Amino acid sequence: MPDKTKGGIMALNRYALLAAAGMIALSVAPGYAYEGGVDVRTKPGALIGASAGVPPPGIYMFDQVFTYQANLTGPGVNTALGGNTHVGVQAAVDVQGFLFVPGWTFLGATYDAVVVQPFVMQSVGSPVNAQAAGMFNTYIVPGELAWQNIANTGLAVKIGLGIYVPDGTTTGVFGTGNVGNPFWTFQPEVIVSYLKDGWNLSAAIYEEINTRNTVSNYRSGDILHADFTATKTIGKWTIGPVAYYYGQVSDDSCSGPSCAYATGILGNVQRYNIWAVGGLVGYNFGPAAVSVWATQEVSANAHGAPAVAGADPSLVPQGLTVFGTLSYRLWGPDEETAAPAKMFHK
Repeated sequence: MPDKTKGGIMALNRYALLAAAGMIALSVAPGYAYEGGVDVRTKPGALIGASAGVPPPGIYMFDQVFTYQANLTGPGVNTALGGNTHVGVQAAVDVQGFLFVPGWTFLGATYDAVVVQPFVMQSVGSPVNAQAAGMFNTYIVPGELAWQNIANTGLAVKIGLGIYVPDGTTTGVFGTGNVGNPFWTFQPEVIVSYLKDGWNLSAAIYEEINTRNTVSNYRSGDILHADFTATKTIGKWTIGPVAYYYGQVSDDSCSGPSCAYATGILGNVQRYNIWAVGGLVGYNFGPAAVSVWATQEVSANAHGAPAVAGADPSLVPQGLTVFGTLSYRLWGPDEETAAPAKMFHK
């Protein structure tokens, strides 16, 4: 493989364009938290390791797997779970995705696009006893624009818009009994990075904006994400601390005769905030690159569920994530012009 291709793989790993939209979905408690619970489309921390960089033109693929192990916490532990602090939440997710870099520029920015398909298994322990498995909603980023090495400072900025398509596995009366969601989610993003001398100092901010469930007419509130990366690449190794935050920033809504729930948003958590810290390590093999990061959620709170005074049933998961990625280049325009290797010698 040409050196330029190897450089592309290094960039793909270092700049985490495996997460150029990096979108992996996780619904932490379907059927129990239903539409009013902590039900995120994008895995918190999905853009850890990401930056505003872009690899050379080509088609890239990435495979991602992660596990999430947590317990439910919040005021609902006492009001809804009888003081049980060991109600477990588990998830295992596998993702395949493609990154397209055609080599186009617009307003001085490099264009790319991403398609991601997650498959999810998840469960909530006793006394909830809920399990689900299937295909999550497909995530499509029709376009991102990245301004790189602005004024030769090492600074870079990327903006984009992702869309979750309601094509995942759905079951139940309101379509919320499995891992898929019967509604669209739009996700604008901005990434600001310092990329110089092997450093990747990046902050990725993105927000989930949900449409109404087409069956129940319930609309889940918007969710804000912030992922932070501070890694250093030395030779083929990349290492450094990482962190993430996510929280609900607007209320759910469901009222009137069109709302399928007689109680509307009553009893459903309206605000939560979760912070996590951890570390990342990666290795560039040349044709492919591997990275693994792990985080522990160190702070989690939930509140705001409209209910009887003093009986807030709000719950939120708090736990550990281990997240691995394999990324590689499938094709590049330089490969078409490269001289064919000799198959024999005289």
